[in-house]
Parts: sequence; structure tokens; C-alpha cells
Amino acid sequence: MNPEQYSEELYTEDSMLKSVTESILESGKNDVSIAPGYGRLLTMLAAVSGAEAVLEIGALGGYSGVCLARGMKQGGRLVSLELKEENAALARRNLERAGFGVMTEYMIGPALDSLAQLENRGEKFDFFLIDADKENYPAYLEYAIRLARPGAIIAGDNTLLRGRTLNPDKNGPSVLAMRKFNESIATDERLISTMLPAYDGLALAMVK
Repeated sequence: MNPEQYSEELYTEDSMLKSVTESILESGKNDVSIAPGYGRLLTMLAAVSGAEAVLEIGALGGYSGVCLARGMKQGGRLVSLELKEENAALARRNLERAGFGVMTEYMIGPALDSLAQLENRGEKFDFFLIDADKENYPAYLEYAIRLARPGAIIAGDNTLLRGRTLNPDKNGPSVLAMRKFNESIATDERLISTMLPAYDGLALAMVK
């Protein structure tokens, strides 16, 4: 038994999140949602930080959206950026079933375009989850810092890319982008950060 399996066995299966996972698989999509342990962490961090405005880059079926919304303040706002309309529709249905439909807004299309729109509107956020196409992670990080209120939390999933980030023989575009993202998280003087190596890796930072 590995540490992740041990951790998951300590928790009762979450029926709502299980139904989200099932809906993703039934729709024929590859379930690349955030790991359950990190989903619980997102809920806790959103609650501890008192997040009222959360920006999620990558919706898929709404798994991480439910986790984030559970921790947010009542009356908060979750903005979710999703490339594909079909994914956003699935996520919207799942958030509505979980009781968070009113607080969630979806922006469809390339995330960089949506981020530029949010910046032009002067939007600011308390919490960010980056969990989308890996090649744009460094750009997403820069936008998150610019859109952040002081003290905002930034989380980035899949920092290990199933071990490819650690393998010097792997140098594809996604791997190179993730290495750059990880190095930026670790060294950017605007951030206080750490890296969690469990599951597929999670970067966490706080904007000074």
C-alpha cells in the first residue's frame, strides 16, 4: 500500500464527488480531475483563506469546482475558465446538483483570452487553481499573480506530470513548461511557496 492509498482509506467515500467522477466517465472523457486528497486540501485552503472570489483555470467535469465551492464564503463567486463548451456544460450541471450553481460563472474559450478579459475588467481574486493545458502554465501563473489580491493563494496541479518532470530524458513542450512553472513558483520573489510531492504533485503559493 502506498501513502496515497493509505490516506484515502482513512476517509469515507464522498458520494457527491463520486457522482461527479461517474458523470465524467459516462460522458466518455478521460478523468484527469484533481486527486481526492488534494480536493480536500482545496476545500480546506479556500475556507482557511476566507476566499470570496475564486478563479479556476480548467473545469473538466466540475470535481475541483465542487471542492473549491465547499470552502468558499457564502455569497462567494467561482469563475471557471474552460476551453470546451461540453466540459463547461457538464461541470455546470454537477455544480448545480451540488448546490453551487448560483455562485459559478463559466467563461468558454482559450484561457489566455479569458484571463486577458478579466484583467481588462480589473477583476481581482483570492484563490486560484491552475489545472489545464500544461504548456501555458507559466503564463497562467503570471496572470494569477497580476489578478491576485494580497495574500491570495495559487495552487497548480500535476507538477510532476507522472514522473516526466523528473526525467531528464523527457523534454517535450509540456515537460519544459512545467519545469519552468515549478522553478518560477519556487523562486519568484512575489510569492511564498511550497511543493507537495504526493499524487501527481501540487504547487502552492501565497502572493505577498
